[in-house]
Amino acid sequence: MSFDNDKYSLDKDPYEWCLRQSKRLTAIDPQMNIQMRNHKLLTQLPGELEHALKCRCNQNCTLYDISNTLQDLRKRTNIGKFTPYKSGGFKEKQPFRVEFKDKPKGRVAEVEKKKNSCHNCGSTDHYVKNCPKAKKKVYAIEKVPEE
Repeated sequence: MSFDNDKYSLDKDPYEWCLRQSKRLTAIDPQMNIQMRNHKLLTQLPGELEHALKCRCNQNCTLYDISNTLQDLRKRTNIGKFTPYKSGGFKEKQPFRVEFKDKPKGRVAEVEKKKNSCHNCGSTDHYVKNCPKAKKKVYAIEKVPEE
């Protein structure tokens, strides 16, 4: 039956889909009441979208109310946009990689370690705090005796 095969998806216009499905239901059973028609329409929606629409519309709402509410749900929420079951699950994004032409292959080139030296005397044997020579004092000015 064409009614059962035409499930709602996000690429379809909600108003046209609701109208088409309502006409099909009317053709099947012209004496169908509004509650039964609404129930059958809602069962054609995906699970989360069906639940959200049932919470927002009552059983006696019109076809216009259903299509407008469906349109609002489609615009304002992410309900129904992700279908992990059809595509086999969510796929993780691959990390962004840039290949450089000058990049060395294999192990990363080791960085040459900087040799620390004493800034006071310039020797590489010790650090400033352990320097055996006296510190250079910038402010050490000899006093000249005044005559």
